[in-house]
Amino acid sequence: MKKSVFLYVFDTMADWEIAYITAEINSGRFFKKGSPSLKLVTVGNDTSEVTTMGGLKIKPDVEISALKPKDITVLVLPGGDTWLDPLHDAILAVAEQCLKDNIVVAAICGATIGLAGKGLLNNRPHTSNNLEFMKAFCPDYAGEAFYQNQPAVTDGNLITASGIAPLEFSAQVFAKLDVFTPEIVDSWYQLYNTRDPKYYSMLMNAIQ
Repeated sequence: MKKSVFLYVFDTMADWEIAYITAEINSGRFFKKGSPSLKLVTVGNDTSEVTTMGGLKIKPDVEISALKPKDITVLVLPGGDTWLDPLHDAILAVAEQCLKDNIVVAAICGATIGLAGKGLLNNRPHTSNNLEFMKAFCPDYAGEAFYQNQPAVTDGNLITASGIAPLEFSAQVFAKLDVFTPEIVDSWYQLYNTRDPKYYSMLMNAIQ
C-alpha cells in the first residue's frame, strides 16, 4: 500500500506551520533518487470545507471515522487556538492509538496542548511554545520533568515543536520518512536556516 502522511485540517488552523511539510511531500522534489512517492491526505472531523487562519479553503479528503491507524505513516497535527475544544477529541483519540502502535505523530504549537490535555506528554520528552504556556493552558499537565526548552523534539514516534519553529518541526518529520536521507534533511534544513547557497548544491548532490 502507498505510504500516506495524514494532515488534520480544521477551521482556523495555523496553515503556515505545516507549509514546508505539505510542499515537500506533495511535490517530492527533494526525495532521494528512486524513492516512491508519498500520498498527502487531509483529514477532518467530516468532509466539510474548512478555512485556515490564513483564509485558505480546504476540503478534507477523508473524515476521521474512516481512518485506520495501519494506513498512517505520519499523522501531522497543526497548531491553532482551539485545541482544548472537544471538537478535537476524535483526532486526539487517533493520535493516542498511533502513539501506542508506534506510528509517528507530529504536533506543533497548539496541537501540543491538545496532546498534553489528554495526558499524552506526561511521561516522554517533548516541547511546546514554552513551559509556562503549557502549564497555564493545561492545569492537569504533569510532564514538566520531561519538558525540553528546544524548538522541536523527537522522542521515538512523537515529534513536538514550538509554533515559531516550523522549519525544525519539518526537518524532524522528514527525518522520519525514508524518502529523505539524513544528508538531504540536513542540507535542506541548513539551506532554509542559513540561506547560504552552498547548501543548495549540497542538497542537489544529496538527491543523486
